[in-house]
Amino acid sequence: MKKKLLIPVLALAVGALSACGTAEEEKKTASTTSDKVLVVGTSADYAPFEYVDTAKSDEIIGFDIELAHLIADELDYELQFVNSDFNSLIPGLQADKYDFVISGMTPTKERDEVVDFSIPYYETEQYLVFPKDSDISSLKDLNGQKVGAQTSSIQEDLAKTLAVENGFTVESRNLIPELIQELKNERFQGAIIENIVAENYLSQNDDLDSIFIEVEDPDYKSIAFQEDSELKAQFDEVIQKLIDEGKIDELKEKWLVVEE
Repeated sequence: MKKKLLIPVLALAVGALSACGTAEEEKKTASTTSDKVLVVGTSADYAPFEYVDTAKSDEIIGFDIELAHLIADELDYELQFVNSDFNSLIPGLQADKYDFVISGMTPTKERDEVVDFSIPYYETEQYLVFPKDSDISSLKDLNGQKVGAQTSSIQEDLAKTLAVENGFTVESRNLIPELIQELKNERFQGAIIENIVAENYLSQNDDLDSIFIEVEDPDYKSIAFQEDSELKAQFDEVIQKLIDEGKIDELKEKWLVVEE
């Protein structure tokens, strides 16, 4: 039986995801307020990890956001979140705009060369999402077609690898809602999206379907820091504690639960 995401239907509007002020302004404000305030970079288009439920408020919520708050509470920090495009997060971290980044990010060899990552806190899988009325049953059915992925994501890297093997072309977009819109407008015949994030959109769009993409090595989510940041060791200790105490599993039950 198809997986079903057990979270409320979300009102996801791309226009509501723009950052309130620049990261530089947030960082300056934070530094003059308290040395216990950390500025956090995120891309709030990635429900249920980080997103804005525009039907309720403009607050950024989700699995990653609650995890960041749990860690901050343990270490007696306050947090200020800055909403930015995903592909700008690591450059922003390098430019000292953020103290850390939490945004469903997976460590890769390229990323690890310029930032440091925490220990993993979540393992993820990948889906191919496509219109339900199409004849797609495998990646080979996309030969000669166009497939979308989020800019600077591991899904983009995966899509480019699979494109060589299966004969499709890849186009990238900054935001996940943009990928979904391109599918619905028939400009893309498929999109590679993380399983939990994909399930959220599948639950809201009866005209979309998906298949699981098998990968050789598992993907994990971690928090990114500036190289040699003292925060990494502090966060690693708390993340391990939250794992040992079952708090991470509680967050999964709250935000990410699926049933067969």
